[in-house]
Order: sequence, then C-alpha cells, then structure tokens
Amino acid sequence: MTGAGRGIGRAIALDLARHGAHLVVSDIDVESVRAVALEIEALGRQSLAIRTDVADEHQVQEMVRQTVERFARIDILVNNAGVVSTGPLTEITTEIWDQTLAINLKGVFLCSKAVFPWMVTQRGGRIINIASVAGKRGGGLHGNSCYAASKGGVIAFTKTIAREGGPYNIHVNAITPALIETEMIRGLPPQQLESILQTIPLRRTGKAEEVAAAVCFLASDAASFMTGEIMDVDGGLMMDS
Repeated sequence: MTGAGRGIGRAIALDLARHGAHLVVSDIDVESVRAVALEIEALGRQSLAIRTDVADEHQVQEMVRQTVERFARIDILVNNAGVVSTGPLTEITTEIWDQTLAINLKGVFLCSKAVFPWMVTQRGGRIINIASVAGKRGGGLHGNSCYAASKGGVIAFTKTIAREGGPYNIHVNAITPALIETEMIRGLPPQQLESILQTIPLRRTGKAEEVAAAVCFLASDAASFMTGEIMDVDGGLMMDS
C-alpha cells in the first residue's frame, strides 16, 4: 500500500495486518514506513518497507517487482498516497496543480497499471483507492479546485477499471472520506473547524481507524459482490440519494 507512513495510511496498514495480511508499505518518507513495518511485524505479520514516489513510473515498477519477489503475488493494492493544497483558483500555481495531480491521480494510475497484470494472471485481486468527498462535491472543507479535480479523477478512474477488472475477478472500489482527524487538520483555526463540523450530521471529525475499517471490509470476502463502489466515510455529509 502507498502513503503508509502516517495518518490514514498507517491505520489501514495496521488494521490489514490485524486481519492477517502480510504487507508492503511504501511512502516517500522511508523512515516513517520502516517504523510502520516494525509495528506490523510486532503483530506477527511479514512486512517490507520501500521508499516510493508514486508519481515516478520506474519507482512504482520497482516497488511491484520487490513485492512479487518477496511474496510471489499481489492480492490487495491500497492507493492512499496523496497531498492536499488549499487556496482559491487564482492562487494555484502550475507547479501546485502538476504536483497534486501527479501524486493524487497519476500515482493511482501508475500503481494500478503495475499490479493489474499480476491480478489478471491470479484471476483475482482487490484495488482500493482513497479518494475524497471533495471529488464528489467539488472541493470545500479544506481542499481546493486542483485537489477536488484529482480526487474526482480517482473516482472516475475507479469505476472505469472496475469494469475492466470485473471479468478477471478484480474488484476495484474507492473510499471517500470527509474530514478525518490527522496531522492535516490539526492546524485548522478552531472557528474554521467548527464551521466545517456544522455541515456534517454526526458533528465530529472521523478517525483514521474508521477509514481503515472500511478498507478492510472492501478487502474481505464480505465485499465479494461489490465493485465500482464509491463508499462515503463522511459522517453523513454526502448522503447519496
């Protein structure tokens, strides 16, 4: 899984390990995933930490090569690596736009493309993409237009490859969290945070562990008849009709 060094990614990795998975954990910050790998091993599971920039195709391919070399197969891919930028359209630089889409969207494409042939050969697999409610509602909360565009792209990409993967028993789903209690939101001014919470029916932030629980469900046999699903973990914010 990508972006596994902290926050939601770390919570997902540890929950998958508790449910019996051996894991390759990757992040651009290799020290953070080395620490997570030790936590996974303390749970009695095997783990491999790899530094990976998901926007770099060569690095993604090397991550997959090392994964297959160590474990001989790939059953689950969690695309979690991402960045958030804030601010109005007129303040978004080309560099911010390119970086946001490269990590949040191109990274999902590169990782999915790299594991897809293995899952086709195995006749099965799970790809779970971490998107955002911003991709459904068009920003808001604490993201901006390029963040929303990247996550909207992840949602559309998820549905498309779910159709391609279905005949091979490859299930592809996405999770759209709202405001989750991580390092990203700890710097928000209290008044801004309160105003965001007023839009969420449960009137609280989500926990990384609640996103992790949704990932473990989608990775399990309990979700065996689900693909192309965009699952909100958002305290009731979106409430699809």
